[in-house]
Amino acid sequence: MTHPAPRRPARFAVIVAATVAIGLTAGCAGGGNKKKDVAYVARDVDTLYTAAKDRLDKGDARQAAALFDEVERQHPYSPWARRAQLMSAFSYYASRDYAKSVQSAQRFLSIHPGNKDAPYAYYLVALCYYEQISDVTRDQKITQQALTAMNELVRRYPNTDYAADARLKIDLINDHLAGKEMEIGRMYQRTGKWLAGSLRFRTVAEKYQTTSHAPESLYRLVESYLSLGLPQEAQKAAAVLGKNYPGSKWYERSYDLMNKHAPGTTAS
Repeated sequence: MTHPAPRRPARFAVIVAATVAIGLTAGCAGGGNKKKDVAYVARDVDTLYTAAKDRLDKGDARQAAALFDEVERQHPYSPWARRAQLMSAFSYYASRDYAKSVQSAQRFLSIHPGNKDAPYAYYLVALCYYEQISDVTRDQKITQQALTAMNELVRRYPNTDYAADARLKIDLINDHLAGKEMEIGRMYQRTGKWLAGSLRFRTVAEKYQTTSHAPESLYRLVESYLSLGLPQEAQKAAAVLGKNYPGSKWYERSYDLMNKHAPGTTAS
């Protein structure tokens, strides 16, 4: 059973706090309707940035992103442009336009790789992939991208709050990937492809041994090896299961299987 991704409010507590820490300033917001805000109107940087911030504060993240982009476009050499890039990335994330959020964050990193807010940019990129993780019945390419991005964040900035949150999410991602392997392995079992299934279960037992799927993967290995006529291999898997998860239902089931189909078998 896979763990669902945490709900947005929990993540937003971390993200919004980081957004405030970037050092935003507020002022009187510019008026006008949405159409007027997105149209090109030459404005001084303070007015334009404040209008974008006001939109974000009011929950109009998509409009805010467009205005932050406009800050960078109209005033590319202003110190505000750097802030606007990152705020654009956050605004696109808040509006669930993950592709544009990643693009904005990566542009910020390419121009300001050593900036103090670089960890936050890496965190946004990782979160954008994390938000798009699909259930185990679908392709897991985006899940792998999320894992890579989270690991990169931890590698570069191991002592940050972002890395601490990333480590928790890495555990959830690994559990999800293990769930995918189990899903495929069980499908192979149902169609009598015991060898193919055993390879999937072995991957879980070896690569994802700290996940919630590890006990079942060992039990499924016992099933697969017995079906393949390999009782000694089945006994090895059962022994590992008994050593690490002696009180689990999966060990009890494997014990019953071994007694029924391969009594007295000893692992060589």
